[in-house]
Amino acid sequence: MFIAIGFIIVLSSVFGGYVLSGGSLGPLWQPTELLIIGGAGLGAFIAANSRKSIKGTLKAASRLKLSTKYNKDLYIELMVLLYTLLTKSKREGMKKVEQDIEKPLESAVFQRHPKIMADPMLMGFICDYMRMMVIGNINPHELDELMLHEIEELEHELSLGSDALNKVADAMPAFGIVAAVMGVVKALTLADASPQEMGEMIAHALVGTFLGILLAYGFFNPLATKIERQVAESVKILQCIRITLLASLHGEQPGIALEFGRKALHMDERPTAAELEDILRESKKVGTA
Repeated sequence: MFIAIGFIIVLSSVFGGYVLSGGSLGPLWQPTELLIIGGAGLGAFIAANSRKSIKGTLKAASRLKLSTKYNKDLYIELMVLLYTLLTKSKREGMKKVEQDIEKPLESAVFQRHPKIMADPMLMGFICDYMRMMVIGNINPHELDELMLHEIEELEHELSLGSDALNKVADAMPAFGIVAAVMGVVKALTLADASPQEMGEMIAHALVGTFLGILLAYGFFNPLATKIERQVAESVKILQCIRITLLASLHGEQPGIALEFGRKALHMDERPTAAELEDILRESKKVGTA
């Protein structure tokens, strides 16, 4: 929703202000200028990126939803799941948890948390490292290094889209100048044109500079920044899982380990300690039933 609202405000402010100042929208409609700028931008994007980067950009763009995926409700569901798994491992032994980790889609524990099951990244991260904890005799520092390395790699992979779009945004003003210069060259080659015709052609040429800057800072740059924000949210929730599991490995009780993880979340979205305690109490009743 915020993406659409932002774009509407950009277009309304730019073109609305232009019309209110007495300008006409007709001269701004220059399909050939759009073809030059858009085509050059697309070609440069393809030339500068590998197949993996292009695929990552398209995948990142497809994840631009109307609302953020990682919100307070999902954080709560994640912490309830981690609490359930860690409590079960403490009371019944890690071997009992192994059944849930090896076949999570068939696990009653995971089935109570459909939002987590719908996220392959979270499911893979939780199951992989819980499986290592089940194996036992693992050094917490080594596991921490491995988790940090994987989070770093995931961040790099998820950031391919924003990096590629930022590069395109940087190039748009330059391509706008290219389109404008070509328009000026065309106008100057028509020496027999009247002053009015020459003025119109120069005006049409300058539209290229305008479109390049507008596309760069009004559309491509905000999209790249939006993807960066989503990547940061993904990293944040993985850090929450990492800190919780490490606290448990160091011997903390599930409730305390969860408190460590809760502190890693954004302050305006993470549940309070009292809220989490009430939610965990209710989850125990559901699990018992």
